[in-house]
Parts: sequence; structure tokens; C-alpha cells
Amino acid sequence: MAKVLCVLYPDPVEGPPKTYARDGVPEILSYPNGQTAPTPERIDFTPGQLLGSVSGELGLRNFLESAGHLLVVTSDKDGADSVFERELPSADVVISQPFWPAYLTAERFARAPNLRLAITAGIGSDHVDLNAAIERGVTVAEVTYSNSVSVSEHVVMLILSLVRNYIPSYSWVVKGGWNIADCVSREYDLEGMDVGTVAAGRIGTAVLRRLKPFDVILHYTDRHRLPLEVEQELGVQYHPDVESLVRVCDVVTINAPLHPETEGMFNDALIATMKRGAYLVNTARGKICDRDAVVRALESGQLAGYAGDVWYPQPAPPDHPWRTMPWNGMTPHTSGTSLSAQARYAAGTREILECWFSGQPIRDEYLIVHAGSLAGAGAHSYTAAKT
Repeated sequence: MAKVLCVLYPDPVEGPPKTYARDGVPEILSYPNGQTAPTPERIDFTPGQLLGSVSGELGLRNFLESAGHLLVVTSDKDGADSVFERELPSADVVISQPFWPAYLTAERFARAPNLRLAITAGIGSDHVDLNAAIERGVTVAEVTYSNSVSVSEHVVMLILSLVRNYIPSYSWVVKGGWNIADCVSREYDLEGMDVGTVAAGRIGTAVLRRLKPFDVILHYTDRHRLPLEVEQELGVQYHPDVESLVRVCDVVTINAPLHPETEGMFNDALIATMKRGAYLVNTARGKICDRDAVVRALESGQLAGYAGDVWYPQPAPPDHPWRTMPWNGMTPHTSGTSLSAQARYAAGTREILECWFSGQPIRDEYLIVHAGSLAGAGAHSYTAAKT
């Protein structure tokens, strides 16, 4: 028997939905790069329902308990008396989400001698100390590509919300106003602007594809350059470093993983080199941006707007300055956990568990750490600490 400890975000404040806005979600069988969507032997949930919160349990309970395993599901993840902290020492498998991360630090690894598998239900395993996982021989896996398009759609929405000044305009309507001049005094067209992505992996490339029809000038930087035919197809200009990209862009979107090379990248110095009045969108990880540098840039007018759904820590405390800074379009970390995305990453989590318990290999594209080293998607996206 294995003990599976699953940390999910809390249920809606009024309890799980009794009905849903739609009767289902489109079935996605494969992704743009040809990778197939998750293929578990079966699922015990209805796609399009709320699976990512505590009551949804990622649809795993019947599967695990029928096989004799123990499933513990909680949203209580922080502090010495949290359920996560109490249950971790005897856990064999930990499942967490980027949206409500249970931080697996080196100290927590040391208190979990039975832990052999850490699964990210979604994409992005930076809440796991990968070096500690490597040292302890713990496999780290995530459901790669399951919500990449979900995030890219969110990015485009945020860009348009900032440039077209949507949020303040909506606020005037809610307040009963009809203040057109106030609304349009900060509203522009996206057409003709220079838009760049920091990283052009699955999410960054999907953003570029969705922005191309807006007749913008596209730019990107990435340590892995796109194939020439893709650059030509998208009409996108390559930059060898982030500094050269941000100098020419009206809009910058961050789609890079968090690792030592990207942590704190957007600081006072880098933001100062951006065009005055540029927009910055970050759906990658909060720590890629210096928290207070972003606030200062908005207050000074160096940035015309900042939007995203990633914070540090998560959940963000009530007094986090990004909640109240001017010209922000912040949301909680929702971009990758739409009901559509939940169906895929829940199925992918089950596929990983099915492979693990049956002794079958986990898909290479799902692996972040395996057999004591970065592996699969992890070897492409992350950098291990040098020893």
C-alpha cells in the first residue's frame, strides 16, 4: 500500500458547484507538436467539472482506494501544524499544483524518508527543490503541455485588457457611470505594436501564434532558438538576450520557467531599459519579477501596466503590494486551471500514477527529475545546481 498526499486549492466559498455553466468541454486528443493528450487506462470523473479543488480530488479516490492505496487530500499546506506537514513524513507520493503549491523544500524532503514520487498536477515544478529531489533519488513529474494553450489564451486576454484599458472601463460601468473620456484616456490599439516573449517554448510559441493575426511585430528570446521555418512562418524576430528584446518592445510577456538564471530577472535595472509606457505580462512565475521594482515602475510611469496571475508566495498575503499597485490586471493563479485544463491534467496525473504503480516507464515528456538527474522536459527547461 502507498500513501498518496494530495494538496489542492480550497473549494468555492459557497461549496462545490451544483450546476455548471456548460455541459462539457471539447475533447483534445493531441497538442500542436503532435504529443498526445493524457491517455490513462480510464478516468473516474466527468470532464468539465471542478477537479482541481479539494472536493474534486483530481478524480483519483476510486482508482487509488480500489487498488488498496491511501489518499489524503487537503488544502492546508503551510505551517508546522498544517495537514500537509503532519502527513508528509509517511507519504510515498506527493501531488501538488502550481496554483496552490505545497513547497517541497530540502527540509521537507529530509522529513519524508518514504517519498519516491512528486507529481505536479499541471506544469511548472519550481515549487519542488529539484536538487534535493536529485540527491534523494525522488522522481519529479508534471503533466507537460496539459494547460499550455490555456495559459497562452490567458496571456492574450491580459495583453488586450491592459492595452485596451478594459478593467478601468468595466469598473466605470459597474459603478453606474458612462465616463468615455476617462476610459479611453489610457486606451490604445494593439495593432502595429512590437510584442515580445521571454522564452518561446510551448506556451511562448502558442502566444506568438495567437498574436500574429493582430498585425503586431513579433519578437522572442530563448536559449533554444526556434527552427528557421517557424521563425519565418510567424514572422518573429530572434534576440540573443532579454536586454535586446525589451528595448524594442511595447509589450513583453514572460513565459519562462523559474530557475536561478531567471529569478529576479525583471529588476529595476532591466525595467529601466524598457520603452517608457511598455506593458509587462507575467503568467510564468512571480519570482521572475522583482516585486517592488514592478510597483515602482508603475508608480513612475515607466510601465503603463502590469498583469499576470503568478505571485510569490502563493497564495499572496492580503497586503501584497501587487493587489493595490496602479494599472494592474492581476488575478489569482488561474490561467492554467480552467475547467478544460483540469480535465487534462487530472487525466495526466492518473496516467503517471498508473505507470508508477505498474512499474511502467513514465512518458519522457512528463519527467522533470528521474534516476538522480534532470530528465525529459526537466533537462530542457531547468538548470541543476553546480556541485
